[in-house]
Amino acid sequence: MKKLIGIDLGGTTIKFAILTENGDIQQKWSIETDIGNEGKNIIPNIIDSINHHLNLYGLTAKDFLGIGMGSPGTIDREHGTVKGAYNLNWASLQPVKEQIEAGTNIPFFIDNDANVAALGERWKGAGEGASDIVFITLGTGVGGGIIIDGNLIHGKVGAAGEIGHLTVDPDGYTCTCGNQGCLETVASATGIVHIARDFAEKYAGGSKLKWLIDDGQEVTAKTIFDYSRTNDPLALLVVDKFCSYLGLGCSQIANILNPETIVIGGGVSASGDTLLQGVVKYYEKFAFPQVRNSTKLKLAQLGNDAGVIGAASLIKI
Repeated sequence: MKKLIGIDLGGTTIKFAILTENGDIQQKWSIETDIGNEGKNIIPNIIDSINHHLNLYGLTAKDFLGIGMGSPGTIDREHGTVKGAYNLNWASLQPVKEQIEAGTNIPFFIDNDANVAALGERWKGAGEGASDIVFITLGTGVGGGIIIDGNLIHGKVGAAGEIGHLTVDPDGYTCTCGNQGCLETVASATGIVHIARDFAEKYAGGSKLKWLIDDGQEVTAKTIFDYSRTNDPLALLVVDKFCSYLGLGCSQIANILNPETIVIGGGVSASGDTLLQGVVKYYEKFAFPQVRNSTKLKLAQLGNDAGVIGAASLIKI
């Protein structure tokens, strides 16, 4: 049986895994992402790390079907290039496929990081092999991947699945994309903190969360969800508002696509059932009746492994 290599390229770390053809992880490791020098060291570091570990495990290029990678930025899948991955300092076009194949002698496949995480959850996680799933990742921003009839939807310029830019509040916060009221501005890790600060300003009752914000202490999405579990009144209001936006966004996706499952992942999803129950409440309020009863919302199951598992599945597609 030949093996697969999956790579999840992020702004702080690059995660690697060696997997079986069935998607089971055998080894995994990570290195720091060196974004200095316009990101010129990233690909050489990836090649060195792969070759070092193959040597370590007594493996050669012939043992592998391919290398799959999820990357931020605009991806040209056919040519294997990445452009505009600003968190990697990759403003110009990067010939990733050409360099990695030359450096490892293993066939290389690439797609957008959120798409790849969607593939991972469908293959080995909450998607359970469903032919239609939508994956939403809640991190610093909000990303997504759409799989219909077993195929990733890429769109004309690869911008399909930009779930973070659904408009959920036309009079809301300005987004980094230049539009107003995008889901990303209210349902990301930074978005929920923005809501909390706005609410704290107007909130008059007693609240430990309000005290923390007014005192200038660091408040994160985790802080807010933790306080909501202790029934802090301000935290409960903030989480409810956050869930209303995400529930509205999920209902719009479901009304258009009616997938079997919408899987919610990313760092903020670690809030677990508190998050899911709140979102489901609003999703059921806004979704079309037949859709409400057929499209189910689930939390992602693979955590940090979704990227490497999904990247490896690119090799088999």
